[in-house]
Amino acid sequence: MAVHVQPGHATQVAVLEGRQLVEHYVSRPTDDTSNIFGNIYLGRVQNVLPGMEAAFIDIGTPKNGVLYRGDVAYDQADFEGERPRIEKVLRNGQSVMVQVTKNPIAHKGARLAQEVSLAGRFVVMVPGQPQTFGISKRLPDDERKRLRKILDDIRPPDAGLIVRTAAEGGTRDELERDLRRLAHQWKQISEVAGRSKAPKLLHKEPELAIRIIREEFNKEYRGIYIDDPAIYEEIRSYVESVSPELAERVELYDEPLPLFERFHVNDQLAKALDRKVWLPSGGSLVIERTEALTVIDVNTGKNVGTSNLEETVYRNNLEAAEEVARQLRLRDVGGIIVIDFIDMEIRKNRDEVMRVFRSALGRDKTRTQVFEISELGLVEMTRKRVAEDLLESFSHSCPECHGRGFTLDESLLELT
Repeated sequence: MAVHVQPGHATQVAVLEGRQLVEHYVSRPTDDTSNIFGNIYLGRVQNVLPGMEAAFIDIGTPKNGVLYRGDVAYDQADFEGERPRIEKVLRNGQSVMVQVTKNPIAHKGARLAQEVSLAGRFVVMVPGQPQTFGISKRLPDDERKRLRKILDDIRPPDAGLIVRTAAEGGTRDELERDLRRLAHQWKQISEVAGRSKAPKLLHKEPELAIRIIREEFNKEYRGIYIDDPAIYEEIRSYVESVSPELAERVELYDEPLPLFERFHVNDQLAKALDRKVWLPSGGSLVIERTEALTVIDVNTGKNVGTSNLEETVYRNNLEAAEEVARQLRLRDVGGIIVIDFIDMEIRKNRDEVMRVFRSALGRDKTRTQVFEISELGLVEMTRKRVAEDLLESFSHSCPECHGRGFTLDESLLELT
């Protein structure tokens, strides 16, 4: 992991597997109102829309947040049967505690939920939901059983818990410390909410680098390199407090060659911002974004193969399946995605391409849902969208064409 700080401008975090860039994050000082994922607010209900089964909540940001019916908390004792209509639970002017589950994007406000969760290093605590309990499915069965046994003894009676992958190998003392820290944090949030008037920010997620390290850093990482002394001290102190055995892997980078140049990050970022991606054997991907979805076209390009057309297409699609999964993760593409693999006649080949694609997506921590190849040869999938993707982070709409990619010859529209 490489953390590059441009004082007063941006902080960037690059995650590399070997020499290959697989994830990238960027945060700017001006992101206080756009990068608010995970923040907890005391909000005020501005408008309840029964027809949309949603309510607009004033949380003190430029755009009101949106709280949908499915994310509204209610007392089951007051309502029998199915979930009540939103207008039965919320009213205009009411104060509600909410958490941001999706950043505001373009003209859409932040998405909110009333079920609040606090993320620690090893566990996520869900206050007021003692029935919630889960352990990361990425952990081995033996480790899941061991962690369950520990947490059955120490879990709080008034909160739910979700055990993270980072808890693997964690001791009882480490888990208890994590829980105490989260319980103290929740107590402070509740006290501030009790004496505040909406809208009010109750809890702000930590800076980007701390947040990413909390979510991802574990014994699988060989190290973290940071080129800013202040951020280095902050991160080193944090890692020492939650995972002392990993502290020595946090290093201050002070060599003459820039950090991102040392690890070839900028070169790979430039390629990830291009619409065309070349595959090792000469094929290519063309990635196009639209308002509703992202379309990925797979081409053979310069790949002419050696034996027959079916084998050439099959090998090209296998390379494409691996690269598409990497590009989705690196570019942080969200929403609906349609992939046009090259048509294959043999069913076994189609099944193998889908197996390789799903396996490659397994390395992506963001939730995805993939459907089988359709009769038209298309693969439809969704990937959870939480924030801006890579291209949005690095670009602005063109003032001439307003993002359309071309300018009109307005002389042809003039009346003569």
